[in-house]
Amino acid sequence: MITALLRRLGQTVFVLFGISALVFCVFFATPGADPTARIAGRNASPQTMEKVRKEYGFDRPLPVQYATMMKKLFITRDLASYVDRGELVVPEIARAAPVTVSLVCGAALIWVVASIAMGTLAAAMKGTWVDRGLMMLGLIGISMPVFWLGQVANLITQSRYHDTWLFSWVPGLGYVPFTESPLGWFKALVIPWVVLAVMFIGIYSRVLRADLVALAGEDFMRTARAKGLSPTRVLLRHGLRTSMVTFVSLFGLDFAQLVGGGALLTEVVFGLPGVGRLTYQALTNLDLPLIMATVMYSAVFVVLANAVVDSVYLLLDPRVRDAR
Repeated sequence: MITALLRRLGQTVFVLFGISALVFCVFFATPGADPTARIAGRNASPQTMEKVRKEYGFDRPLPVQYATMMKKLFITRDLASYVDRGELVVPEIARAAPVTVSLVCGAALIWVVASIAMGTLAAAMKGTWVDRGLMMLGLIGISMPVFWLGQVANLITQSRYHDTWLFSWVPGLGYVPFTESPLGWFKALVIPWVVLAVMFIGIYSRVLRADLVALAGEDFMRTARAKGLSPTRVLLRHGLRTSMVTFVSLFGLDFAQLVGGGALLTEVVFGLPGVGRLTYQALTNLDLPLIMATVMYSAVFVVLANAVVDSVYLLLDPRVRDAR
């Protein structure tokens, strides 16, 4: 197992190197484009252009440029946005990351608990009106775009019914740090949590239900029932644990993608200053240093999540551990 983990760690480092090189080449090594002008921004003075050229080594060979950029991003962390008056991009991401992590972790807790409950109940009552009703609710959740659902939630909680007892506690759009006010933090995020979780509840509950139904006919499930175990115990102890392999795989990828900036629409709709909204602003302003930093931030989370998922596989499925 230790050998498999070390091998996966080496693969992770190699993948991150490949992603960083590709991102650098796309943004700064495109033929016919001056990377100095891209970083300095529109209407930059000749003095600023010369400063950027020397600071980033654009008058030196391409490998040196790449090494300089990675050093500024990961070691010295002084990669600056000239579009934003020389603001350092790494501290910007560091300020935005807790907002995104708070949003995604809360939503993930909701969708994991709700989808396991819905999927397991639907599988246990296969073919009944409960099964059909839960799967219909899941399909409705999948069909609603998060930006539309967010706008509807804002219309209800911020405008139309804000003065009623039901939603008078909902604060204005924005974010309250947990360290400043835990209750304010919860109130500011509870509606975004639910909105972001709705689609994933639908997806995960349907996937889990399909896995559990398919596993019901497997030999180990029939053997467990033949030994006299109750259907509920067979489903929860044997079926659910086996289905967790697929569940964990989906969760790892989705969680990393959301933390890496995939919650952009939710953050924009609810005015949350997270990584997704920061990326949106960088794209709007063509702020290439900030775009590159957010892309690398996202890539790191996705790659590390894959590594963690592989490690969890080793614990959940002995066959994977034996094969490696």
